[in-house]
Amino acid sequence: MDTFLKMQKKEVINADDGTRLGYVSDIEIDTQSGSIKAIRIPSSTRAFNLFGKNEDHIIAWERIKKIGDDIILIN
Repeated sequence: MDTFLKMQKKEVINADDGTRLGYVSDIEIDTQSGSIKAIRIPSSTRAFNLFGKNEDHIIAWERIKKIGDDIILIN
């Protein structure tokens, strides 16, 4: 079992094309069930939207294929 702190140290990689998305910055939890719904990864482009905030990649938990020692593979 991993803790949130351990998850933050793992790089997220798209298994389909090898794209390196970055590192987990936050998680979304369903407060009703207590389950993790998604992970957040800061955008590497640092592009600002209309409100001056960075856009995060939000990856649904169902897209996670494998959580390894150093990486998280998604599809």
